Amino acid sequence: MTREEAKAKLRQFIVSELMDGVDYALVDDEPLVSGGLIDSFCLAHVAVFLEREFGVWIPEKELNAEHLDTIEQIVDRLELERRGG
Repeated sequence: MTREEAKAKLRQFIVSELMDGVDYALVDDEPLVSGGLIDSFCLAHVAVFLEREFGVWIPEKELNAEHLDTIEQIVDRLELERRGG
């Protein structure tokens, strides 16, 4: 799966599941938590999605806006974990 495909899957999940399917054009570098689009508890749902969809586990201590506040950051982390990071 390409980086763009991973971003598209993640974007679709966030908008449909965490933002209740609102019609919103979420961009890759838009702040999710710090921008108020989702709350910090939603990052746990993102982590479950990453594990289920991509087989990648994110440590609980990194489930915060500092590390995972944009689609770009989340996919960076996904790729790091896939490389054994």
